[in-house]
Amino acid sequence: MLREAQAFLGMNTWFAIFPGGAIAVTVLGLNLLGDGLRDLLDPKMAR
Repeated sequence: MLREAQAFLGMNTWFAIFPGGAIAVTVLGLNLLGDGLRDLLDPKMAR
């Protein structure tokens, strides 16, 4: 979707902002999930 939106960035930037935002939110969510699982399952971090 981002590659297709490159041709239309001069007319309307929303074509790239929404797919780019969805990718950013997905990556952030997966990073937070991974951090949470590491904190939960890592025996070295146990208090």
